[in-house]
Amino acid sequence: MNLQSGKYYWPTTLPNPPEYPPLSADLNCDVLIIGGGSSAAQSAYYLADSGLNVVVIEKNKIGSGSTSANTALIQYSGERLFINLVNAFGKEYISRYLQLLKEAIDEMEAATLKAEMDSEFCRRDTLYFASCKEDIQKLKEEYMLLKEHNFDLTFLEKNEIENRYPFSRDAAIYSYNDGEINPFKYTHALVDYVSNKGIRVYEHTEMNGHHYDTELDQMIISTTSGYTIRARKVIFAAGYEGIDIKNEKKVSFVSTYNVTTTPVKDFSTWYKRTLIWETARPYIYMRTTADDRIIIGGLDENTIYPEDRDSKLMHKKDKLIEEFNKMFPTIKVEPEFYLTGFYGGTADGLPIIGIYDEYPNSYFLFGFGDNGTVYSQMLAKIIAQDIVEGKSQDMELFLQDRPLLNK
Repeated sequence: MNLQSGKYYWPTTLPNPPEYPPLSADLNCDVLIIGGGSSAAQSAYYLADSGLNVVVIEKNKIGSGSTSANTALIQYSGERLFINLVNAFGKEYISRYLQLLKEAIDEMEAATLKAEMDSEFCRRDTLYFASCKEDIQKLKEEYMLLKEHNFDLTFLEKNEIENRYPFSRDAAIYSYNDGEINPFKYTHALVDYVSNKGIRVYEHTEMNGHHYDTELDQMIISTTSGYTIRARKVIFAAGYEGIDIKNEKKVSFVSTYNVTTTPVKDFSTWYKRTLIWETARPYIYMRTTADDRIIIGGLDENTIYPEDRDSKLMHKKDKLIEEFNKMFPTIKVEPEFYLTGFYGGTADGLPIIGIYDEYPNSYFLFGFGDNGTVYSQMLAKIIAQDIVEGKSQDMELFLQDRPLLNK
């Protein structure tokens, strides 16, 4: 899959990342993780102290896929409003989902403290504003639902927004204690952590086939280099490229765009350097980085053709900068990095753990959606629980055939 193209920022923040050897012999393991991005690293993290024999294989280099293009706003709220998810799944279902999202962010923070490498995790508040007057009522309903679940947030009226920011909007939800992270460093930090714990990691090792040994109850994975891996359990955590292995009907793709600016000297007009996004669809979002840059993204297009996606990149780059300048006219920005890539979501708004008959003893981690890093943290823990303990009480919430109330 042609995931993305453009000029990448995150890899420049870690110019000499750790390297791992290619697979050079057949091997056996308890758990094989296929993928080398954030979801694979998160899966390995939760298995690092399990006592199991775990192996990670990545066809290129660690963090080289969509992780390099991830803008990594760490939030529990997503583009599908929770009030709408309650209508589809029920209040009890979504109450548990909200709790798991909150826990996932806390566990991401804890993981960054355990790892030796700095992931640039930082707690940030979020401003989620109404893009038009018609969106105010549903924003209020969303606020009330989150308040019921004890989330720390405030509803801001127009004058309160104007007192904090150099732009005006009619209303907004202001959420406390979301976050931001460097996804490239986070992935490398976790892989370095698990490697030091004894998990074997192989780069430049690509899967090219699989079959199930019924006698030994093992999955046998073959690689392009001619070696095989026998595993009791397999986690396919290959990000969007997991769809090339198993096509999941609930998943669809659009094209998205983002720009990273040169460093900015003065953020005095940007209240607490909050994460910012909006109710419009497609939306625009923005955040800052540890080295004082600004990432502006969004303006999604409903195209799945790489040539069409790429042809719009320069126009979208200029448009994103233009939209930022309207909101923060005194912050002078210059684009330095810009890229476009596929962005995957699900039909019902929840991420997926895929368990399929044609892949026995296997899990597909599809942490797709606008909060992909948070979703992957949550799903990785559930899968690890299922492997280590034999069951996770939350597994059925995210299986590909989870029930909808309104079909």
